[in-house]
Amino acid sequence: MPRPALSAFRAARTVPPTPAREIARIAVPVSMEFVLMLVLNFVNQIVVGGLGATAIAAVGFSNSLTFILAVTLGCLGTSVSILVARAHGAGRRDALDHTVTAALLVALVLGAVVSVVPWFFADHLMGLVGASPSVAAAGTDYFRLTVLATLPVMLSAILSGVLRSAGRPTSPMIATMVTVVANSMIAYSLVVGLGPLPSLGVAGAGWATLVTAVAKALILLAMTFRRGGVVGWSLPDTALQWRAVVVPLFVLALPLGVTELFWTVGTFLYNVVFQQLGDAALAAAQIVTTLEGVFVVGSIGLMSATTTLVGRSVGRGDVADATAWVRRLTRAGIGTAAVFGVLFAASVLLLDVLFGEAGRDVRVMAGVGILINAAFQVVKVRNMIVGAGVLPSANDVRGVIIGDVVGAFVVGLPLAVLLGLHTPLGYVGIFVARIVEELAKLAIFSWRARRIRWESLVTQRSDVAAAA
Repeated sequence: MPRPALSAFRAARTVPPTPAREIARIAVPVSMEFVLMLVLNFVNQIVVGGLGATAIAAVGFSNSLTFILAVTLGCLGTSVSILVARAHGAGRRDALDHTVTAALLVALVLGAVVSVVPWFFADHLMGLVGASPSVAAAGTDYFRLTVLATLPVMLSAILSGVLRSAGRPTSPMIATMVTVVANSMIAYSLVVGLGPLPSLGVAGAGWATLVTAVAKALILLAMTFRRGGVVGWSLPDTALQWRAVVVPLFVLALPLGVTELFWTVGTFLYNVVFQQLGDAALAAAQIVTTLEGVFVVGSIGLMSATTTLVGRSVGRGDVADATAWVRRLTRAGIGTAAVFGVLFAASVLLLDVLFGEAGRDVRVMAGVGILINAAFQVVKVRNMIVGAGVLPSANDVRGVIIGDVVGAFVVGLPLAVLLGLHTPLGYVGIFVARIVEELAKLAIFSWRARRIRWESLVTQRSDVAAAA
């Protein structure tokens, strides 16, 4: 290559990326990763759907229980990703290594406890929390296996957050691609009994989930700690270093865990209300939730981009840059939500093909739920970006808790019981109640976001760094 052309090529490579490209570099791989994960759940639901509406309801009800554990404990991943982004932005490799190492040790202990204890009580737990006898009988073995996957899922959440915040957002996507393909193959083989393999029914999907969750955690560990990787295994040496790492970790993680607990319990209680209308209504709700997830996570990468880009700006002490990223990401969320909302609504046309064995009543109820939720996709995505990205990045986890508690337990669930069980609206009333919940959360999250004082946060970060 001639010298002038070579110089121009090198100069082009050193030009900082535009804000849109920087957002896309983080958000697109994350969104693709989560889309793959939910496509995996969707494929499993189709495979299990061949066993009938009760099997769909059993898998959905079991997943809503394990979802509480996985998402609540996954708050460590969010907390670590914010702290790693700040350390990465400030160029503090020692703080990065100490934070990740301490978080993984905490996750090992917590994950072991919350995986084993529910396993012992699986026989009675589903019935105690509201599942019908038929749903409990079909889903107990599946629940046992998926609850054991909580530990590797926790580790994967932490390691994925670390890799994204440290500038390697495609690595978790690669690990997910490998395990999604493996999961689909294993699930189909064990559910239907392909070749010499036994036909395990619903439990076959549980075995596939457990095996691939362990495999993904091992792949991410190798990506994170390999030679020349983004992190080195390093425990803090002094009590002061331990305090500088553990206190910020739990200051973020504990409130985030509380808000995730409220959110997931609220989601589970909606399933309990649907169950009161019968197995068909519960099955329809699970179809809507799974399909909606596939399209909502098309925008979820913007949430990770928020914690990463805003966190780096806070770590550098650049208030103007942090607020600029918030504006850009919020606008991007509106655009992606509108597109994916239309695609979500169009998925109604596929219900007869994908869930022919579930029954016409189930498909009709699912179609109504899809159309209602698709109309408010923009609201849900904005809540995701502000409530799970902007507010935690500004250390305003209290605002997230207020929004989730008021939205679900003061507004949404009481309205769902009233409209769903005491009016002719039935299942339509429950879907409407969930939309009203999202509107209440939108009002609260927007109010809290306007109260953020980024200057105070940057000053606080500087004081903590100096003390460390």
